[in-house]
Amino acid sequence: MLALRLARGSRPLVQLRRLLVAAASAGTGFLLLSVLQDAVVRPAGSFPRLLWALVPLAATVHFAVAVARTDPATRPREGLDAAGLGPVRLVLVAAISTAVACTLGCAVALAAFLHLRGDLSGLPFDGAGARLLHAEQPLPVAAALTLLAVIPLTASIATALTLRARPSMAPQTGLPWGIALTACGLAVQAYAGRSGTGTLTGWSLTAVGLALAGPGLAYACGALVQAVRPGALRLLAGRALQEEASRLGPPLGVLCAVGAGALTALALPGGGGLLVPLGPLTGPAAALVAGCAAATLLTSAVEARQIRASARETLTGMGAPAKVLRTAASLRATALVAVCLPLSWGVAQLTSLALTR
Repeated sequence: MLALRLARGSRPLVQLRRLLVAAASAGTGFLLLSVLQDAVVRPAGSFPRLLWALVPLAATVHFAVAVARTDPATRPREGLDAAGLGPVRLVLVAAISTAVACTLGCAVALAAFLHLRGDLSGLPFDGAGARLLHAEQPLPVAAALTLLAVIPLTASIATALTLRARPSMAPQTGLPWGIALTACGLAVQAYAGRSGTGTLTGWSLTAVGLALAGPGLAYACGALVQAVRPGALRLLAGRALQEEASRLGPPLGVLCAVGAGALTALALPGGGGLLVPLGPLTGPAAALVAGCAAATLLTSAVEARQIRASARETLTGMGAPAKVLRTAASLRATALVAVCLPLSWGVAQLTSLALTR
């Protein structure tokens, strides 16, 4: 009840982020239900499709955790310990809030899925949805509910583990491991070729590697901004970027992996066609993953801004113009874009070479 009251009393922007989590959960739930129904009709080859459906699930969970970290209701406040809301209880509140948002999205996904199949009332879109979702075959209710329960359960557990985790390591520590995992992912894709499982394994290793390397890359961007006789503006932007590297790095690396995957997909038609592991739903699934990755990065940027609030107030109190702070933020964003775009392009070129061997 406390989690629901805190959620109901939150600000509109916080509620909007929770609704976005619910929307992402709805999209992922719909994809899982579609894969399940397709497996009922065509059992052969259903396992690789289920594995590919885990990619939107991972993106949704990542986004839900980022939203939970920025939720003001989960932060320690004065007087809450006396009311019995210590760090453990606040983590529990965050996990319940995340589970509620994801469950709402899964309920919407189930209702939309049944409606398009014509199980609730009528057949919308002249029965096109019924043909796509194999309405002639019954939906295994127990399996469908189990798959949908995976989303809120995984998101709430990931939220609890993330909020209870110890402070993160230095940004540069994960850089060599990230480079090694990215290289392993490219090697797996070169060895496996266009096979569905091999491509998924290689791309997943590449995405994890870029996520691990992200903090180190963001820290290096901060160092580059301060290089060669920096002034006050570049010092402010570079130091802030280095402090934010641990928060912005992982979602930045994931977004680079998604961008590299999109560039690879655009480069492949001349070499034999695009990989469509989820059939007609491959495009919506890719859009969902890209949207979750971008939203996670923006949410992490909001978290970093919230943490810098006291420093920003101090600078403003010392007479720093607001224009300087905005220019420093623009400089940080430009530095990240200048590094991440060539990185995504380079990984995409290597991936294309690996898949066309």
